[in-house]
Amino acid sequence: MKRLSVYFEAPYQVAVRDEPLPPLEPSQVLVETLASAISSGTELLVYRGQVPTEIPVDETIPSLTGKFHYPLKYGYAAVGRVIEVGSEVSTEWQGRCVFAYNPHESHFISSPKELIPLPPTLSPEEGTLLPTMETAVNFLMDGGPLVGEQVAVFGQGTVGLLTTSLLTQFPLASLVTLDPIPLRREKSLSLGAHYALDPTVPDALSQLHEALQQGRPYKGADLAYELSGNPAALDLAIAATGFNGRVVIGSWYGQKKMPLHLGGRFHRSRISMISSQVSTISPGLQSRWNKTRRWQLAFEMLQRLRPVHLVTHRFFVDKTAQAYSLLDRSPEQAIQILLTYGGE
Repeated sequence: MKRLSVYFEAPYQVAVRDEPLPPLEPSQVLVETLASAISSGTELLVYRGQVPTEIPVDETIPSLTGKFHYPLKYGYAAVGRVIEVGSEVSTEWQGRCVFAYNPHESHFISSPKELIPLPPTLSPEEGTLLPTMETAVNFLMDGGPLVGEQVAVFGQGTVGLLTTSLLTQFPLASLVTLDPIPLRREKSLSLGAHYALDPTVPDALSQLHEALQQGRPYKGADLAYELSGNPAALDLAIAATGFNGRVVIGSWYGQKKMPLHLGGRFHRSRISMISSQVSTISPGLQSRWNKTRRWQLAFEMLQRLRPVHLVTHRFFVDKTAQAYSLLDRSPEQAIQILLTYGGE
């Protein structure tokens, strides 16, 4: 049996290969992919050749072992249906709709312990957003928003919009989002943000302070999230944060660099910068939280918020190169892109 697999072959070069599947071992299952989600953050870094080559692709996911060297299969948001089970696997797995942190490909072989069964109340497309929702949940766990705080979110791609959606569940004093793309600002407002600003205008910082303050005596954000993937936005996030505020850095910049201006107000304002990455849980929470509990919460939030409306484009897997080109060259047109595979 063969499968279609997406390969990053070089910067700005993506190919779909027809390759044989390895034989199914007794302890494994065969999954036919229904849909997979493209991450416009991490995957664009891989597409553009902007990832550091000295670190592992992901030390916590068996399907993503090795280093960032071309050619590379990548992706981590696949939903499919189990179509064959090994002799040592319970037949209860047969026909199950499952999520896997697996690269983009039409079929894959996996151990059941690496699969997450989808609740019947979630569609396959909604299931592909599990890792993005889990990341957004992790951002809130790391940032710890409080009742009445002023919060700014830089970047309104899929993960930024999901973070905004979660933050609207809190009784915040102000929730201000920033993104240079009008489509994303409009979506942000529709989700419940109080203001959505363009961070590229000359007076962006003064607009942000005005939107946050709104007659309150304290100036600056209590909490800011930098989720844009643009290192320059981190400088603006720091400048927008008030005394003893927190800046959660959820972006992965890869090889992109930008000087930070830390010699002025930052030095005297006791601002905390928090690195947030979903592969681990904050040490302060690990006594009560593990990944299973966080997955369950992410599923609950997917069912509550139903974010499939963030999907703007669907491409059949053989058109994958067009999907990445769209994200790279025309980001103003897209929010979330899915690959489809011709399954049910």
